[in-house]
Amino acid sequence: MNTKQNTSRKLRTVVFGSTFGQFYLEALRNMPEDFEIKALVAGGSERSQKCAKAYNIPLLKDINEIDLNEIDLACVVLRSGVMGGKGTEIARYCMENGIHVIQEHPIHHNDLSACLRVAKANNVQFVTGNLYVHLPAFRRFSEVSKHLFESKKVSYIDIALATQVSFPLVQMMIDVLPNPRPLRINNVVKDSGAFQILTGTWGDIPFTLRAHNEVNPNDPDNHQHLLHTISIGSSGGTLSLTDTHGPVVWKPQLHIPHNELLRNVTPTPELNENSTQVLGPDGPPTYQNILQKQWPRAIGKDLKAIKQFIDGEQKPAQRAHLELLCTQIWHELTHALGSPELRPDAQFEPVEVDVLKEIALTIPAEPEEVTY
Repeated sequence: MNTKQNTSRKLRTVVFGSTFGQFYLEALRNMPEDFEIKALVAGGSERSQKCAKAYNIPLLKDINEIDLNEIDLACVVLRSGVMGGKGTEIARYCMENGIHVIQEHPIHHNDLSACLRVAKANNVQFVTGNLYVHLPAFRRFSEVSKHLFESKKVSYIDIALATQVSFPLVQMMIDVLPNPRPLRINNVVKDSGAFQILTGTWGDIPFTLRAHNEVNPNDPDNHQHLLHTISIGSSGGTLSLTDTHGPVVWKPQLHIPHNELLRNVTPTPELNENSTQVLGPDGPPTYQNILQKQWPRAIGKDLKAIKQFIDGEQKPAQRAHLELLCTQIWHELTHALGSPELRPDAQFEPVEVDVLKEIALTIPAEPEEVTY
């Protein structure tokens, strides 16, 4: 039972893990009216030491060093049990000691169910974190897709992703689809190089999913060929989230008029539309801005949500239901894909974009093309 007394409206917060935890630290720093960072619990790496120094907080190496009576919220940003880590174990320990928990994805369905039971038994809140559904490009894509589903016949969905971010992909699709159930996987192809392919129906809509299912065991957070791309094809055109961070693109269907000579075609509104139209800002953000600004801001949405649950401003039942649904669908997807191929020799080789631009400019723009 949670009997903590905290006269301040700020939640006294501890962060577990510094690899991805540093984004939580930045998000917390950006919300000083709601959160007070009390400590970082990590292994003592050079990165952990730099984080503790940068945020002027103690660096603890063991959970037993924490004064549990002085902590309201734990951000558990460690690999969960399903990924071979201790994240779920630490989350349960915190909740059993009256501490609210936000745990970074992914989490197995059974672990999530157990964590929700522990949270209820100890009168605390538990949520999983997923920054991707809060990113502005995805929010834009989601809102436009709702209009598309309401106004046009949707024929297919085409998805590509890295399996490391398959859990948030499921949450994204739950947000986008009018009905995210049932998921039916009809075919699995695993002999197509770096990508594996699933086909089937998702919410009774035909879908194709291409998954980059490889990992460098020495650097598992990097070397993905992509994060997420999602395209929704309709009777009027195709809406695409070209990357997790945008842009969102609309491509109207090419519909050639009948019974008219090409030179005499009347310029209808449809023919006067751009063949590809960016919806929202023309320029996607730099990776520097994504890491320093967008990700912490998106994490802040989850932090704000759990604070509202703690303060009684919002009810957590609907979110818990959606998170349980997400874990079920994620299990079905990952079971079909299987374990990733290990690629310990994967290397990052930057490409100079200015060189690519110079090459592209060797092909002159025609009068009808838009010059960027």
